[in-house]
Amino acid sequence: MDVPGHERFVKNMLAGAHGIDAVALVVAADESVMPQTREHFQICRLLGIRSGLIVLSKCDLADAETQQLAEIEARELVLGSFLEQAPVLRVSARSGAGIAELKAALAALHDRVGARSEAGCTRLPIDRVFTMRGFGTVATGTLIGGRIASGDELLALPSGRRARVRTIQTHGRSVDQVGAGQRAALNLAGPETQDLARGDVLVRPGTLEATSMVDVQLSVLAGSPRPLRDQQRVRVHFASAEVLARVRLLSSELLAPGADGIAQLRLETPAVAVRGDRLIIRSYSPATTIAGALVLDPLPTKRGKQPGLDPLVPLAAASPAEAARAYLVQAGPRGSTLTRLAARAGISPEQLRVDLAGADAVLLEDGEHAMARQALVDLSARALARVEEFHARNPLKAAMPREELRQQVFREASARALERVLADLIEAGRLRQAGDGVALAGRAVALSPVEAEAHQALSRAYDEAGLAGLDLPEAVCASKQPRSMVERLTPLLVEEGRLVRVGEKLVARPRLVALIEALRARYPAGSSLDVSAFKELTGLTRRHAIPLLEYLDRERVTQRAGAERLVRKTALDL
Repeated sequence: MDVPGHERFVKNMLAGAHGIDAVALVVAADESVMPQTREHFQICRLLGIRSGLIVLSKCDLADAETQQLAEIEARELVLGSFLEQAPVLRVSARSGAGIAELKAALAALHDRVGARSEAGCTRLPIDRVFTMRGFGTVATGTLIGGRIASGDELLALPSGRRARVRTIQTHGRSVDQVGAGQRAALNLAGPETQDLARGDVLVRPGTLEATSMVDVQLSVLAGSPRPLRDQQRVRVHFASAEVLARVRLLSSELLAPGADGIAQLRLETPAVAVRGDRLIIRSYSPATTIAGALVLDPLPTKRGKQPGLDPLVPLAAASPAEAARAYLVQAGPRGSTLTRLAARAGISPEQLRVDLAGADAVLLEDGEHAMARQALVDLSARALARVEEFHARNPLKAAMPREELRQQVFREASARALERVLADLIEAGRLRQAGDGVALAGRAVALSPVEAEAHQALSRAYDEAGLAGLDLPEAVCASKQPRSMVERLTPLLVEEGRLVRVGEKLVARPRLVALIEALRARYPAGSSLDVSAFKELTGLTRRHAIPLLEYLDRERVTQRAGAERLVRKTALDL
């Protein structure tokens, strides 16, 4: 339709066009198709609208031949589009001719289109905010998905302001709730008028997220005067929001008019999008429509050039559940929280939990984190392989430290994934827990006769050293074993639990157990203990007594209280 200030009007048209299911393409019979008619029609095509009709207006100002010419030009405009087979109605507002037929055609069109599905996340893009005396803040818009009822708690994105719905009106009538596809005016408690703006989106807390990047399938208009270039600055229309962005083409340096391609839109200010949304791309200056975009991933990671077939392409026709599983496969060992995965797929977390049940996905222990089952299988295989390699490299070590395994295999995975993999492998009898590490099930350290003899000699040496313990040179001297043998066997004794580090020395564990028993027999819980009394109890010098006392403090047998210590109620579990 030709309107005054057409260039400025397009932004208003775009703010509302996202909420319509059908169009009436109005062409003046006395002027025929105008440039702005073409742009508005192209926007409707890019938004994926699938139903409508054609109206020739002002027929009282044009003779039959002029009307026929206008209809031919309108038919040429819609050739190959969703309006190609649409009826053409000739009307005159002045005489009333054809108005009854137009009303009947609109009613029939309404019946064919039907109601919008309420599946998906609840969201209402705001197109107007104002204050109404006696009510306060009012926000209007078209509800895209879900339902909103009086009393609901909503979140305005991207600002993050919370709001409660006091009352609802639709087309001037007060209602208790509205569903997808309906216009609504929401009286909101919480935010002031200046806290909200056109382009903000009202959603349920914990569902959608604002984003600064969007992966899309671009379609450049065939009539665009020039190709779309990589890194070109553009205006992107997300429902009622207009955001400046850079286009990052992922497979080429430019897209020619009429071509399609995968791109990542890098937004200069955050916006809200859902997979499957259709966006309008306009040039930065002058602001003209040049392309449309289908959202493939509203919460992607930053990407560079993608050689070959882009993995996002199949998502264009995927269901929300299929998209969620594809995103999970892309996440690999990192997995994803259900909230973020649901926001990417455009469904509620509750529905996603149902969709993932029995699928190729695994919910980890907290039930809020998911992984692709194949990623968990791959982690298990890699973990087993690393433990086997560790044993081969370290035949005298009883187990691979968990932290070493985490660094080698689970660095990109969550802590929950590590715990799940180890629990599954232990339950399956493939691994066993060994202190702070893991070992292959059934594997024991096999010592040669010489090593076994040295092992016994070293154990006796530490036992005979008592609470004073031994450092490496002392252990070599006391055991009469080669230094290299002592260096190899000492870590094994520690892993076996025979030795405990106290200060700079290692002490035989049975000696520490006996010390604690003697300490608690002489000093009941709550008794004070000074260094002199401890030296008398142990027969050690201060040089050996202080590290032992500090060790007992760490193990919560004693507690420092000034120059003295108090014996605690909880004994060391050795």
